[in-house]
Amino acid sequence: MSTTNERYWAERPYAGQKALIIGVANERSLAWAIARELHQGGAELAFTYLGEALERRVRPLAESIGATIVEPCNVSDDQQMELLFKKLGEKWGKLDTVIHSVAFANREDLEGRFVDTSREGFRVAMDVSAYSLVALARYAEPLMTQGGSLLTLSYYGAEKVVPNYNVMGVAKAALEACVRYLAWDLGPKKIRVNAISAGAVKTLAAAGIRDFRSMLAAAAENTPLRETIHQEDVGRLGGFLCGPGGVHITGSTMYVDSGAHIMG
Repeated sequence: MSTTNERYWAERPYAGQKALIIGVANERSLAWAIARELHQGGAELAFTYLGEALERRVRPLAESIGATIVEPCNVSDDQQMELLFKKLGEKWGKLDTVIHSVAFANREDLEGRFVDTSREGFRVAMDVSAYSLVALARYAEPLMTQGGSLLTLSYYGAEKVVPNYNVMGVAKAALEACVRYLAWDLGPKKIRVNAISAGAVKTLAAAGIRDFRSMLAAAAENTPLRETIHQEDVGRLGGFLCGPGGVHITGSTMYVDSGAHIMG
């Protein structure tokens, strides 16, 4: 007898969907967890990478699930983004889903005091981590002719002070505000915009945060569930938000953090 999960996947809830995945760095990436969830449910995927080093990681992962579109994209370069979406339009003709899992801050701006953040460091963090979602939405909108979903990744440091998160926390706060304003703008076209606020989890990006191991330990000890999350948790929630279950959810930041966000 089939399990509930097996019956769910047999229905292929994302069959026919075309999804663009931006921000995979390796097999531990949260974007990769969401990509695998969408693929398992029948979606056809396209991936981007930044530079040759990341291409060597991303391309094999993309090919392992049959993706044929793997293109370079620097989200700070409008010409590259315009070319990417032109290719998607030519090959697919439409777009249903965009997964935005991109963030960056200079290492020196993630250490010491937030007040010492440089003007240029602040600009870079905001451009890459927050404005890039706005730019992606603008390029994706013309291809989302039948509605669609934009999904980004945030973190609790957007709401409360997390030591050593510094300018990235401010950028994530801006990102969550962008989600709300984009949801309002794009709602009439049935394009939904949401964020997932994930708990502490081992990723390449997290490795750049000083004392990250202490954050993991605290998550295991101080959350209501007394354990850290896994990439698959984010993947399942991402799939839900981009699928039939999330059809009337927009402008929201949803948590998968073992309850960390409710703690004082």
